Amino acid sequence: MTKSIVISGPPAVGKTTVAKGLAEEFSLTYLSGGDVLKEMAKEQGFSSDGDDWWDTEEGMKFLGQREQNSEFDKKLDEKLTTLFNQGGMVITSYTLPWLVKNGIKIWLEGSHQSSTERMQTRDNMSPEQAYEVTKERFDKNKALYKKLYNFDFGDDKSVFDLIINTNNLTAQQVIDVAKETVRKLL
Repeated sequence: MTKSIVISGPPAVGKTTVAKGLAEEFSLTYLSGGDVLKEMAKEQGFSSDGDDWWDTEEGMKFLGQREQNSEFDKKLDEKLTTLFNQGGMVITSYTLPWLVKNGIKIWLEGSHQSSTERMQTRDNMSPEQAYEVTKERFDKNKALYKKLYNFDFGDDKSVFDLIINTNNLTAQQVIDVAKETVRKLL
């Protein structure tokens, strides 16, 4: 397979799970845009280990720095675009679907309540904490990408080949729907 796939959607909607499932099914290389950004945070002196780092006070502080200095995001997106265009990748990214012209683009959406429940379970948070973190991350990222690239994250879905509402679906069901679409678009 020479095409790449990008999975996007709000925080805690299941992007990583779906991306890994597609990577395994189609023998693609999986890459998390968030993990690359965490490596950049490490270079700035943050200790960005752990899947739930974004939801910590330090992770939110780094998000604040990104709001003030768009160089982190621009460098990340240049790197992800280059890798995506080489083909054979499945990448999770908030921005990539609006920045690349080719490949397969999938948006995962779900209710804020559903994302809150996933984060609560995944990151062992209280319901209140998970609700606030998912809301703050979504709102801040939306504002950041509007300022940086002038697209409406979460609202403008015109660039996507497939939109999957993850509410009331198991992770495997979402992966199966994504696999079916990818097979058709190869």
